[in-house]
Amino acid sequence: MSSAKYCEDKARGSGSSFFYAFLFLPEDQRRAMMALYAFCREVDDIADEVSDKTVAARKLAFWGEEIARTFADKPRHPVGQELNWARTHFNLNEELFIEILDGMLMDVEGKPMLKSSDLALYCHRVAGVVGLLTIEIFGHRAHQSARFATALGEALQLTNILRDLKEDAARGRIYIPQQDRIRFGVTDQDFVDGNISDGMRALIQHYIAKIDGLYQKSLDLLPAEDRQSLRPSLLMGAIYFAHFQRIRKHPDLLWEEPPRLLPAHKIWIAWRMWRYEKRAIRKALPLTFAI
Repeated sequence: MSSAKYCEDKARGSGSSFFYAFLFLPEDQRRAMMALYAFCREVDDIADEVSDKTVAARKLAFWGEEIARTFADKPRHPVGQELNWARTHFNLNEELFIEILDGMLMDVEGKPMLKSSDLALYCHRVAGVVGLLTIEIFGHRAHQSARFATALGEALQLTNILRDLKEDAARGRIYIPQQDRIRFGVTDQDFVDGNISDGMRALIQHYIAKIDGLYQKSLDLLPAEDRQSLRPSLLMGAIYFAHFQRIRKHPDLLWEEPPRLLPAHKIWIAWRMWRYEKRAIRKALPLTFAI
């Protein structure tokens, strides 16, 4: 199996919303994004599936070494081989990959989220940094596009966190900072049990408002001159925003049947967003994720 096929299978098999946005990319960008996403899947699977912290840390250390080998033009793993190809075609920063690994290590170590700054750092490492890498693949001219990428990355990650409250609590992970749990009178056991108290409802509404603001902030930060080249980012945002809208509509179902989108629905959203953005260039349509 070729390294490119390995990465594509890894991305396709994950069922991620990102994969469906990749389908609309030119071949070179799609190949680079498959490599980047395959890397993210490899390290995320370690953090999620390896229960022994020592083993998980060792596996993440391997990926730190593989990134060093990749940027020295000596990769061993199929994902490293594809990233090596990608870095020769796009301006990918080695240090950003190390930041992603640092984010995964936060999961492995299981240190509690105490303050909002802890959650912000985590979101930046596991999502904002990925956004910074993707805009290098998609292409951009304005420096402000980096702020767009990190704001959107935080919105996407917080959407994931809300959607997966039940699943994460079962693993012993609560990403909502203790600072906010105390403020709203919600205990760790409430997350495990799915106790939808008034405090829990207020906490979830607080995060819904925060995420909604981040989606809008990202749109406000997108420079007009980069709107066309960063269209794939808007596709990813539209798919995640559809998840978010379902959460906002039925927050009490988060511990019963968290909202999911079928693959066909994700493709439909991506296609509609692609068509909308093509018309937007001609007709000066407003930026939006709600298509």
